[in-house]
Amino acid sequence: MVLAEELYVSDKQGSDQDGDGTEQNPFKTPLKRWAVISKTQMKNVKKLYHREQTKTDTKDQKEVKIYQLEPLREQRVKVFGWVHRLRRQGKNLLFIVLRDGTGFLQCVLTDKLCQCYNGLVLSTESTVALYGTVKPVPEGKQAPGGHELHCDFWEMIGLAPAGGADNLLNEESDVDVQLNNRHMMIRGENVSKILRVRSTVTQCFRDHFFSRGYYEITPPTLVQTQVEGGSTLFKLDYFGEQAYLTQSSQLYLETCLPALGDTFCIAQSYRAEQSRTRRHLSEYTHIEAECPFMSYEDLLNRLEDLVCDVVDRVLKSPAAALLYDINPDFKPPKRPFKRMNYTEAIEWLKEHDIKKDDGTYYEFGEVCAPLHLNINIMNIVCFCVSLWGQVDVLMPNVGEIVGGSMRIWDADELLEGYKREGIDPTPYYWYTDQRKFGSCPHGGYGLGLERFLTWLLNRHHIRDVCLYPRFIQRCRP
Repeated sequence: MVLAEELYVSDKQGSDQDGDGTEQNPFKTPLKRWAVISKTQMKNVKKLYHREQTKTDTKDQKEVKIYQLEPLREQRVKVFGWVHRLRRQGKNLLFIVLRDGTGFLQCVLTDKLCQCYNGLVLSTESTVALYGTVKPVPEGKQAPGGHELHCDFWEMIGLAPAGGADNLLNEESDVDVQLNNRHMMIRGENVSKILRVRSTVTQCFRDHFFSRGYYEITPPTLVQTQVEGGSTLFKLDYFGEQAYLTQSSQLYLETCLPALGDTFCIAQSYRAEQSRTRRHLSEYTHIEAECPFMSYEDLLNRLEDLVCDVVDRVLKSPAAALLYDINPDFKPPKRPFKRMNYTEAIEWLKEHDIKKDDGTYYEFGEVCAPLHLNINIMNIVCFCVSLWGQVDVLMPNVGEIVGGSMRIWDADELLEGYKREGIDPTPYYWYTDQRKFGSCPHGGYGLGLERFLTWLLNRHHIRDVCLYPRFIQRCRP
């Protein structure tokens, strides 16, 4: 539509649909007689026209995510997101760093776009829709992705309180304050980087297993049997019956061997340990696998392959840049891993002057827990192999990340084990049946995802790699 210099309107003969504002073909409004439209009316009509035109342009505008913008340079786009950072420069310039979960985008608002009411009250963590043209940043300047959005229109979606997340916490806040407001902490750049890496690492574990011919299962987490010992069970009332949160999915994985062969799961496990250390959680992500017709040497080789292959996959993924950003000194483990048996571990503790709390050295037959806690003095990945077909994988600065073993596959030996540990075999009938109906040598292991990430990202505390960590006196938010 082209607006004439003089516009005519007629209530009787005019038409707002078909009229063109000429004397011969006038509009219907705003006057009830033939008249030349006033300057004020002309101004209002132009405003209305441009407003409607903008609505049409924005309605049809392509919506994109920030990570998709590079090939769209010099094109007009629409982007939704949260105001991550905000900087006002005088009355006519406003810089926004927008966050949408896929990346960050610098946006430039000028003149009336930042002088309107919403522009004056805009705060960090507000949600907005921004329209504009993607432009490469000027030479000598920097911005995320190497480009910025020159806005020509924007909408307020949800206004956050003045001050944004700083109302609740900042980097100097007490640890408990940070954990109480974890829902806001995860919006920060550091925590969100860790969560992105965690997502990729989880995917890499799945890709590893699928590439090796494993099947994934989803075992129950409400159980009536124990795996690791009764003292670490979370008990609950299950419709009048005693039940527990699972400590491990090992037993269920073992039942799948005759049906599926090599199997794995990525599920939550729960331990009611009275431990509040930088390595312990009450709820953690447990990556477990069981394999039939496997020797002890096979088990060790598979664990070595697991760790090295998953790390290799992560380093070939887009998350590699984030990993090195968080842990610049990361070096992937080299094969073969150092292997020491139980006797060698006892000697190693003595050689490195590691003692029990009472000041005496560990002797043959005692549990070598401090080996896991003091492994930080060894800048290597290590197997600690027992004399009883068990194995731990130890990582620098973290300690044990994997525990595995060959499983009892003889029915009589299993029944003797129940008796020795004082366990009623009745609830385990389905597990015992695996030894009666076609038993075979088999083994498996469990890996704690959070400990693996703590090592991979060189974090001091395991809570740093959790979405909402659970440990003693911490079950919120």
